[in-house]
Amino acid sequence: MKTLKTNFRLFLFLLSLVFINPSLFAQDIRFGFVNTAQIMNEAPQADAAREILKNEFKSRDEKIVALQNELKALEDEINKNSAIMSENVRNKNERKVVSLKRDIKRAKEEFNEDLNIRRNEELTKLQKHVYETIVAVAKEKNYDVILGDSVLFASKRIDLTGQVIEKLKQEFNQAAASSSPQ
Repeated sequence: MKTLKTNFRLFLFLLSLVFINPSLFAQDIRFGFVNTAQIMNEAPQADAAREILKNEFKSRDEKIVALQNELKALEDEINKNSAIMSENVRNKNERKVVSLKRDIKRAKEEFNEDLNIRRNEELTKLQKHVYETIVAVAKEKNYDVILGDSVLFASKRIDLTGQVIEKLKQEFNQAAASSSPQ
């Protein structure tokens, strides 16, 4: 519904430009379109950001898995040997189970919060870079207006998505080449 309202507003805005200044459209105005969702999926910088996050949080994820394995082993031991355990040992193990569950829950919550914060930081950097690249491609190709995802239809003739992705790939490859040891 929001997209429809946005498109309608854009249409009204463009229509009002024709009535306010008809000579504006007598000129050769170039419109372009980009599919930012496709760009965010296909840009190598997005893959690199995902890999950075994966590596950054790998050890913490492994610690949580280790705690879960420890908890499962302890619960299995309690279930298997509860008949022959002394009440004192069983109570101690049950307290340890409660403590491990609490530690796991806390670790997962902290992990998810930190991951979301870092993911948002990386996404913000990527969105800024994609925007700058879209503007660069528009200027290189002499486009006057670039429309984004709120467009209901765009012909391939004005779709710059592939060109933006290609430029992002070139920048990524250049950055990778300059940062690799010679």
